[in-house]
Amino acid sequence: MKKIVYTQYGSPDVIELIETEKPLPKDNQVLVKVHAASVNILDWYHLTGPPVIRLTNGTLSKPKETSLGLDVAGRVEAVGNSVTQFQPGDEVFGIAKGSFADYACADEHELVQKPTNVSFEAAAATPVAALTALQGLHNKGQIQPGQKVLINGASGGVGTFAVQIAKSFKTIVTAVCSTQNLDIARSTGADYVIDYTQEDFTTNGRQYDLVFAVNGYHSIFDYRRVLNPTGIYVSAGGKLAQIIQAAFIGPILSKIGRQQLSFMGIAQVKQKDLSVIGELLESGKVVPVIDRCYPLKATAAALQSLGSGHAKGKVIITMRADNDKSDSDR
Repeated sequence: MKKIVYTQYGSPDVIELIETEKPLPKDNQVLVKVHAASVNILDWYHLTGPPVIRLTNGTLSKPKETSLGLDVAGRVEAVGNSVTQFQPGDEVFGIAKGSFADYACADEHELVQKPTNVSFEAAAATPVAALTALQGLHNKGQIQPGQKVLINGASGGVGTFAVQIAKSFKTIVTAVCSTQNLDIARSTGADYVIDYTQEDFTTNGRQYDLVFAVNGYHSIFDYRRVLNPTGIYVSAGGKLAQIIQAAFIGPILSKIGRQQLSFMGIAQVKQKDLSVIGELLESGKVVPVIDRCYPLKATAAALQSLGSGHAKGKVIITMRADNDKSDSDR
């Protein structure tokens, strides 16, 4: 089988497409024949190896883990001895480490059945980004119907899911993005759209019940100003300074008032949350925004597209042979 690997930190140029043996599932694992995967910012960080990633991995010189990919959608090829939820032939989506490959193994409880009316590419676009949006808005943000919700960074992978998930809770959503992405924000259902190149939402006098910051940078004190007196601010990413402020200053500010300000951390892979996302996909309340699909052999180009910061929605890697001539090989 074919698989993407990297043996040193660096740009997407360091990755290799190799031939290797098909993996064998452990007792609690499912072997998935991968039909599609998607690229996440974690893949970019693991590849390029910023200091925090190298320290977390316990190695400064070269990566311990040489495979890439987390999001997966495909068909069950085989199951481990203790697996009870799936059988060969089932169409599934979820998380599988090393999903930039023809086959990948996933823990049973990190997969769910793929809705039959959803493509493999759309399902693969979903897990990490949609889990981040759902857990940020619901678990940390305590979202409630009728609230005024602002999504900063509304046109990227997480942001496009966040707008749609917030709307599924019957909230009033304001999306913040750049000029070229206004149409995307509107297409995902935002009630109001702010072009951050023309208007600073932190100084226009409007306040919100919940602010979900996916991208960009504003001081935590700016975010505090746009919250109503009992509002909640959740940071899910953005510039390092924004994350640090939310993680360390947020809890302090939360103790001296009724507003809550925090960093949500990395999304947790919970099967019940994946099931909720599957239901949203099946109902059409959430429709993944896909920027572009690349064949496996063009994974370097897919990673570069994400790393450039200009992707509109999700970047997909597909194993379907008909894409070899229709995307990045043109």
